[in-house]
Amino acid sequence: MVNGDIFYFSWELDFLHWLQGIHNPILDKIMITATNLEDYVLILLLIFIGLTVFPRSRKIGGTLLVATIVCFLIVNVGMKPFITRCRPCWLEPSVKLLVNAPHSFSFPSGHTNAFFAMATAVFLRNKKIGIPCLATASLIAFSRLYLFVHWPTDVLGGIVTGIVSAIIGYMAIEALSKLFGRIKKRIKEKKYENKFEIN
Repeated sequence: MVNGDIFYFSWELDFLHWLQGIHNPILDKIMITATNLEDYVLILLLIFIGLTVFPRSRKIGGTLLVATIVCFLIVNVGMKPFITRCRPCWLEPSVKLLVNAPHSFSFPSGHTNAFFAMATAVFLRNKKIGIPCLATASLIAFSRLYLFVHWPTDVLGGIVTGIVSAIIGYMAIEALSKLFGRIKKRIKEKKYENKFEIN
């Protein structure tokens, strides 16, 4: 049974069918492992919170935390409930899936969105670490197509929303950092003024 609205470009279905033709046991295991990395998002979120405790990692931890929250709100609250696009696996249930068929609507890809938000957030703070993170996010995005649970435009939408979420996270932490810097400076100036008055 097909739920949601059916809209896609013909090339998208052709591309997904082509991907089905290149399946092999090794690729299957790689793609299943990649897509299942989402199971660890909550653990990653706790790590991000932990990073904010230490001065040296505070900015990257804060950026990751804000980016993750923003991407969740944009996609899961602001988009998926209203863009009721059916998934390719709903449209063609005869295709044998290697993972359980998702129940949420298709656009944009939540996996892609979340991991591109995190990877871009890391890249904005540390390009050396960010590049392999972006490569991992790309593998996860591709796995959603390989596993026949998303349309290519779902993945593209996830990439865009993920990057936007990371930029918002970066800008928010920079703004907060400047604000706290000014407050800290003002407190120091006030202490100096009080000390001068006492003397």
